[in-house]
Amino acid sequence: MWKYYAILSAVFAAFTAIFAKIGINNIDSNLATAIRTCVILFITWGIVITGNGLDGVKELTKTNWTFLLLSGISTGLSWLFYFKALQLGDASKVAPIDKLSVVITIFLSFIILKEPVSWKVLVGVSLIAGGSIVILTDK
Repeated sequence: MWKYYAILSAVFAAFTAIFAKIGINNIDSNLATAIRTCVILFITWGIVITGNGLDGVKELTKTNWTFLLLSGISTGLSWLFYFKALQLGDASKVAPIDKLSVVITIFLSFIILKEPVSWKVLVGVSLIAGGSIVILTDK
């Protein structure tokens, strides 16, 4: 089931890049990120509230809070840089370079989380990294 969610994530991420590139035309990229964040805030809290997810708040540990806050900070910084890059560059180049995050995630998951890495994952990561490098060197 996780594969379907991952594919849907990729599809919506693609639309995110296209819609954002159109939406940031002639406005500050930080303002655009703030607007996007508010939309996400309303949608996600709506899902939590309607799905009775608020009950889980009291079960959060200090570790949960710490790492969710760190993740939120990382997400915010990622979005700010992503929108600035989209404003200055082509979506067709920014989005694939942004996907270097996949390479970095796999590396960090191996080092920090001790997750196994198969030869298929290494081949895929090499292809992603290679494609990003090709795009990075394109003028």
